[in-house]
Amino acid sequence: MSKKKIGVTRKSKETQLSATVKIAGGRIDVSTGLPFLDHMLEQVARYAGFDLTLHGAGDLHVDPHHLVEDTGIVLGQALSQALGDRAGIARYGSAYAPLDESLARVVIDLGRRPYLTYNVELRGRIGTLESEVLEEFWRALSIHLGATIHVDLIRGRNRHHVAEATFKALGLALREAVAPGGGPGVPSSKGLLG
Repeated sequence: MSKKKIGVTRKSKETQLSATVKIAGGRIDVSTGLPFLDHMLEQVARYAGFDLTLHGAGDLHVDPHHLVEDTGIVLGQALSQALGDRAGIARYGSAYAPLDESLARVVIDLGRRPYLTYNVELRGRIGTLESEVLEEFWRALSIHLGATIHVDLIRGRNRHHVAEATFKALGLALREAVAPGGGPGVPSSKGLLG
């Protein structure tokens, strides 16, 4: 696992994003043009204990979908590169996070096998963001981080609280998964990940 900052840039006709991650720290600077998404990414970094700088813009005049999805791509790629060969990490993490009436659980495996199970019923706007598009962030993160991620809403009514509980749980689960504890080599009985 790298102790240095890792940067990733993505430029397309739809979005321009750059992310810098360090697996230890706590300095956070996020600006995507979607204030609610910024707030969620700040929660992930804060509870994971990561340094995160993520700036970007996208074709919000069309729809936030591209920007949300591509944010998951660059964050996943930066985290994956920062983890390197993943030797010495715990690999698995799980966390519950409450926010008022909402309770969410995230379970993660950083074993380079992308898979997402997303059991969160969200419909309607949160600020300027259609909440349904958040699933695209999670899917892109899973693929580009190389992680199996299970996201479960146990209970909740308020859209903001529901979404924020899931992102806080992600941060807490990542903190556990990247912690030392997998032994000296790659954390796999096969001797390799993936």
